[in-house]
Amino acid sequence: MVMNDFAEYVEARPECITPILKRWKAEHPELGVLVLVPEAEQEQVIGIQGVFREYGVPLMGAIFPALVTNQDFVTQGVWLIGYNPMPPWFLLDELNTGSIPAHVLLSDASQNLHNARPHASADLGTATLFLIFDAMVPNIGSIMLGVHQILQNKIQFSGVNAGSETFKPMPCLFDQDRLVEHGVLGFLLPETTVSLEHSYPVASTLMKATSTKGNRINSINHRSAMIEYQEVIFASYGVKLTHENFYDYAVHYPFGVVTAADVVVRIPVGFDDDGSIICAGEVPPDSFLRLIRAPTLDESHCIDTIVTHLLAQPKVGRNALLTFYCAGRRMHFGESASEELAQLRNESGVEKLMGALSLGEIGTFKESGIPAFHNAALVCF
Repeated sequence: MVMNDFAEYVEARPECITPILKRWKAEHPELGVLVLVPEAEQEQVIGIQGVFREYGVPLMGAIFPALVTNQDFVTQGVWLIGYNPMPPWFLLDELNTGSIPAHVLLSDASQNLHNARPHASADLGTATLFLIFDAMVPNIGSIMLGVHQILQNKIQFSGVNAGSETFKPMPCLFDQDRLVEHGVLGFLLPETTVSLEHSYPVASTLMKATSTKGNRINSINHRSAMIEYQEVIFASYGVKLTHENFYDYAVHYPFGVVTAADVVVRIPVGFDDDGSIICAGEVPPDSFLRLIRAPTLDESHCIDTIVTHLLAQPKVGRNALLTFYCAGRRMHFGESASEELAQLRNESGVEKLMGALSLGEIGTFKESGIPAFHNAALVCF
């Protein structure tokens, strides 16, 4: 997809956003805006909402740990990404709290977007519903599978998670009136090619998650998850994992959940005294797991794969790329994460990268149409 020309990175203060919004509104009568806000600027959201209400411009937005600007990760300012016309969209809050299951709510909202399109009886084809979840929703993988079971292949899905890198609850999704948590924001992008890749190599060791609950692995191979993880990581890579160095090594040696189509990454983000391990994303009961060693930047083919995928499409003339970069991936690569962004910008040939640091990524397997929740990936379109 060729991104709209009217995207700007500006100071988060309402008085800096007002003249831009006023100009855009005059030039694009059907304007709508996606706003990406870093966590450090979350107090500015109320003021930003006021500006959009004043000018009557539809607003959809999310708060992320940091933003992407070319080859940098920044914690100040905001991205304003304009659409003319505003794509069909929705904002749902408090998933999993009511009597209607979350996957049914999301399916209904997705179907309504489909039906609201011109020629609603036509298949969506290459259209993509882009979803931004609150990272604190614990069962995103199950929700997406439930949506697929209802809608089958009517809609292609992609998306990311917003919120705090500390994984502490916070309202992180908003429109011009609401700021909500435990929800999902969705907007429909017609004829959009979205590329999701992690390019992490997979170890041969096969394990079974014999007891799980949501994103918590209680036992592996009928033993304490932590003990089994320690033994497998030592046998496979010679790493002596302890409770003290867990956070130094876990991001570099995540789990891979084996699916029928691929191996999806699950980064361990914590542990409990009972030996259970907490991951960024669900681990279904009785899943088969493989231990993964995250590659060095020189070993990774991620950017080559993304650029090949994007450039193979008929759309040309792309001047900007909306890019979401996994926070766990940045933790693994450290300073090399900025080098990877620079590589993406150079090889794609775009003038600028714009986007945010994400806390999990959603993609759709091309062969089956089944959506899946990932860690450690880049999402670009």
